[in-house]
Amino acid sequence: MFRRTALAALATVAALTMAGCGDDSPAASSSPSSSSSSSSTPAVSGTINVFAAASLTGTFTQLGKDFEAANPGTKVTFNFAGSSALAKQINEGAPADVFASAAPKNMDDVKDKGTATNFVSNTLEIAVPKGNPGKITGLKDFGDKNKKIALCAVQVPCGAAADKVFKATGITPQPDSLEQDVKAALTKVGLGEVDAALVYKTDVLSAKDKVEGIEFPEASKAVNEYPIATLTKAPNAAGAQAFVDHVLSDKGKAVLSAAGFSAP
Repeated sequence: MFRRTALAALATVAALTMAGCGDDSPAASSSPSSSSSSSSTPAVSGTINVFAAASLTGTFTQLGKDFEAANPGTKVTFNFAGSSALAKQINEGAPADVFASAAPKNMDDVKDKGTATNFVSNTLEIAVPKGNPGKITGLKDFGDKNKKIALCAVQVPCGAAADKVFKATGITPQPDSLEQDVKAALTKVGLGEVDAALVYKTDVLSAKDKVEGIEFPEASKAVNEYPIATLTKAPNAAGAQAFVDHVLSDKGKAVLSAAGFSAP
């Protein structure tokens, strides 16, 4: 009797042991792989340094806030300036993660860039102070020595675009000041220091409480496309790519479109 009872107990223990092994096997094979899969996706955190053209100030500031809200633990910092100045800073070793330029040429000047994508385009527009005290009517007024005019320096994308328009139309501009970025030119208009400046359509919209815009048909001769790229030596590579993806997303496009940017 005792022998039969002992054998039955041993059989039960063996069955339970085998059943336990059977339960562990599939779970063990699936759990590590799913864990490995999740850990292979870079976590987005930390500071993301974005160097962006001055004309992107308003939209990128909003996109940065939206990105931080969607990615707790991140901080987007911006360096807004003329695209040529930003390209120089990056080439001199400034710790940038993302570069958004107002023209492909300045993007091409950056040595350590990743693949660049044109994400918006922008068109020049004449900005005048409220009420248009200088009586500006069109592009021809930029050749009038009696008008106070501000332009972007030709090294800056808005200046290069203006130069292209003037050459195409045969107008010799008579600027009183040459600014290093489009926001500086716009500021002179808003303060009433000049009668007019050539800026972007988006800049006129952003300062509509201080300036008025005058469209001119010749603007179609120089439409600027804006490229964006991560930097190959980005201190925060995962964050850089995530921010670029956000800019290129439908939500990003909606913010840019609302500010007056067009599709590239």
